[in-house]
Amino acid sequence: MIRIEHNVETGEVKEIELTASEIAELEAQYAKTIEENEIVQTKLAAKTAQRQALLDKLGITEDEARLLLGGN
Repeated sequence: MIRIEHNVETGEVKEIELTASEIAELEAQYAKTIEENEIVQTKLAAKTAQRQALLDKLGITEDEARLLLGGN
């Protein structure tokens, strides 16, 4: 794996091979990002389910709720 450094002042472009520790760090950051994304998606799904449960309990659609609340 390589990283590219581009010096915009001189136009010089370097391709630099990543070290094993740099690759490990990137992989750890990627895994953390995936984990954080899964947490956000789980929270979003829970919130959506709660919203739908409330709408079902009230017997109205999401569009009707928006009209009642003055939303667009």
